[in-house]
Amino acid sequence: MPIFNYKAIAGDGRPIEGQIDAPDRFAVYRKIKSDGQTAIFVKEETAGGARILKKVESFFGKVKTQEKITFARNLSSMIGAGLSVTRAISVMEKQTRNKKLKQTLADLLDNVSKGKTLGDSMKEKPDIFSPLFVSMVRAGEESGNLAGSLKIVALQMDKSYAIVKKVRGAMIYPTIIISLMFVIGILMMVYMVPTLTSTFEGLGVELPLSTRVIIWTSQFLVAHFALVIFGFIFLIALFILFVRNKKGKRILNNIVLRLPVIGGMVKEVNSARTARTLSSLLSSGVDIIVALGVTKDVLQNTYYKDVLGEAQIGVEKGDTLSSIFVQHEKLFPIFVGEMMSVGEETGKMSEMLINVATFYEDSVDQKTKDMSTIIEPVLMIIIGIGVGIFAISMLLPTYSLVDSI
Repeated sequence: MPIFNYKAIAGDGRPIEGQIDAPDRFAVYRKIKSDGQTAIFVKEETAGGARILKKVESFFGKVKTQEKITFARNLSSMIGAGLSVTRAISVMEKQTRNKKLKQTLADLLDNVSKGKTLGDSMKEKPDIFSPLFVSMVRAGEESGNLAGSLKIVALQMDKSYAIVKKVRGAMIYPTIIISLMFVIGILMMVYMVPTLTSTFEGLGVELPLSTRVIIWTSQFLVAHFALVIFGFIFLIALFILFVRNKKGKRILNNIVLRLPVIGGMVKEVNSARTARTLSSLLSSGVDIIVALGVTKDVLQNTYYKDVLGEAQIGVEKGDTLSSIFVQHEKLFPIFVGEMMSVGEETGKMSEMLINVATFYEDSVDQKTKDMSTIIEPVLMIIIGIGVGIFAISMLLPTYSLVDSI
């Protein structure tokens, strides 16, 4: 049975510390309460091996975005129904099966039981709770509407997650097909072409250029297969390091923004994410300077981060938010700045931003559907061209032999 260390306050105000064998922490709380004491801290004591195992699980464990959305939504519902924050978190700790999330909720429960705010407790878990999540919770605690803030952050995360899923979903099919084509091409070069090469050598005819290129490629792969695989892995590692480098990431972001079709979708995705995040924060009462800083952290593209950073400085100086976004119409469509201007004039910035987010989310949704429809015939054409070139290159020597006869 697990051993729990606890701290409590006795009925006469004396602080008490001790250990209790119990099946879970809730049994400890019940035992302390039945003794007429008030629990202020309960934590399971772990042995050395168990502690190491716990750290390993924590390192490799992961809390999925969908689990965070469910957590925010359920916590909002429970608090809205009248449960205390500690009681709501303890209920979810019992229910979750994710070990990483369970430990996170246990830590939150301990911190909140000690008197920390939920927002401050979440800030200590940056790998789980984003700056947006923390800022929304803090705003809810300050305004006395924590349930409402959690509901908004759950909706915001859900919308952002949905739009990313749609874009990724549209890219999965072509990625799989192109990868399979690449693998099949290598296998044919390594196993099939050498057999045909020996046949062509026996024919004694001059080989066309395309056939010679394929044969040379095949011979190089067969002779240096390990080197090719190592080189391929090295290039992937080099690309990953390049992308993680600040300058490299900026170059890649610039290339993506200039790609046909993809670039337009990236602009709309970032516009939707910026608008919805800002709207969520502003509607919860977060100061606009803080809201811009949090939104900047949410975005991934460095060019969009720069615009949000510029907006922070500009608004602090007294500039309007819309004027800054209008200056960057190559990144944010002019519609974004115009809607912000209307929001500033009417005092309904949050509502205008939600309309902007909805508009671009619907646009991205439609474009991903259209892309999925267009990609299939385009891939078929590419596959047909590749197969055709290979087939013609392999058949031409045979026709040359027939002509010579």
